Amino acid sequence: MYDANYSEVSQFVFLGLSTSRQVQHFLLPFSTVFYVTIILGNLFVVFTVLFDPHLHSPMYFLLANLSFIDSCLSTLTVPKMISDLYSGHKTISFQGCVIQIFILHVLGGSEMVLLITMALDRYVAICKPLHYLTVMSPRMCILLLSAAWAIGLIHSAAQLASVVHLPFCGPNEIDNFYCDLPQFIKLACTDTYRMEFMITANSGFISTGTFFLLIISYIFILVSVWKHYSGGLSKALSTLSAHITVVVLFFGPCIFVYLWPFPTVSVDKFLAILDFMITPILNPAIYTLRNKDMKIAMRKLSSQLLSLRKMP
Repeated sequence: MYDANYSEVSQFVFLGLSTSRQVQHFLLPFSTVFYVTIILGNLFVVFTVLFDPHLHSPMYFLLANLSFIDSCLSTLTVPKMISDLYSGHKTISFQGCVIQIFILHVLGGSEMVLLITMALDRYVAICKPLHYLTVMSPRMCILLLSAAWAIGLIHSAAQLASVVHLPFCGPNEIDNFYCDLPQFIKLACTDTYRMEFMITANSGFISTGTFFLLIISYIFILVSVWKHYSGGLSKALSTLSAHITVVVLFFGPCIFVYLWPFPTVSVDKFLAILDFMITPILNPAIYTLRNKDMKIAMRKLSSQLLSLRKMP
């Protein structure tokens, strides 16, 4: 895959968020604070679910995995961006670019399936409460999570297999702060129109299809609750509004980047910032601040950690 015969380009140059050093110096502390917040916030959710027995249920198991994937997505791109802002040396090797693309699509595909699984969990919990523990058993949760990672891996491998053989013989500037397929393909020294269409259609229609599937499923849940449970609609809407917010935040940028017919670099960069820095912060906040059990468990874990620090 990485043989030099495939490419004369050994590295790519990121143009980053801005070419102005003043703007870069302004962005550096903000990016650092955001990344530290993302890691601490999401890992705190993971460890809270892991160590609190009261949260050992399917919903929190899936939430912890969502936080883990969000942490990985940010770690894939943001530390490199911070390093580039600090040093001004904005390059990535050809192999590093390919690896970044591969992991990005594994994580993105896995998160799409995980969000579908979370919608299924809420459907069973709200509409089939008596069968919840049977349907969403620990074994079923592990199977669904394994399927999410497997589908993400297959999706990414299929995407990359169709482009990794392309010849790269000259242009090597990527007008962004990370590698992704649309920018990668455009630098190939051959006619890539058909391949660009296939790649963007693949990712775009998968994102759009999954997004509408999730929205329809949430509407179906709300309608079912409205019909069968008097007074339960407001509670269900309160629960699902967090899920719907996460879905819109995650899929909105993906759909725009891959399906918008008039791409603009500045908008793409903004949406990338939204995906890698804003959404991973909002996800734990959306779920924890609206969930009584999570707030109690996090306060308990915080107290335990503080007491450990005070011990001699």
